[in-house]
Amino acid sequence: MQFGRTYEEFTVGDVYKHWPGKTVTEYDDHLFCLLTMNHHPLHMDSNYAESTTDFGKNVVVGNYIYSLLLGMSVPDVSGKAIANLEIESLKHVAPTFHGDTIYGETTVLDKTPSKSKNDRGIVHVETKGYKQDGTLVCVFRRKVMVPTATYIKERGGEQPGRPELQVKEK
Repeated sequence: MQFGRTYEEFTVGDVYKHWPGKTVTEYDDHLFCLLTMNHHPLHMDSNYAESTTDFGKNVVVGNYIYSLLLGMSVPDVSGKAIANLEIESLKHVAPTFHGDTIYGETTVLDKTPSKSKNDRGIVHVETKGYKQDGTLVCVFRRKVMVPTATYIKERGGEQPGRPELQVKEK
């Protein structure tokens, strides 16, 4: 399984479709809200959401959807990243509800070599998240510093910190 890319492996215009999708449960939403101390009743209180909001039901907190999409993109985009440099924009386009399944895709917008170190570059990407019916729910753009193949080679290969399996004789 591929886990990220080197600078040379990115091509402007490429689109990576992230698989698999994730069905968002009430538990997922509530746990994220509790972990981040977001106790807004729109996300946590079904009675409030049903009787007070235009949606008539709980809305999944948008930052969970963003985080989910960011995580989905790691194997394709930032698995080898040296650093996530910038979230340029983040737009929540449509609501997500419990039971919706989220799918993501990322487009490579641009790439530039580092000005200070020749063993890395900056990749500019846009990630979009869709519900199961094709509704666009979230869009964000970010810049990621990724290594070149030379950087990887000079540091011992793809997984230099991974221990080797030791087979013990009986």
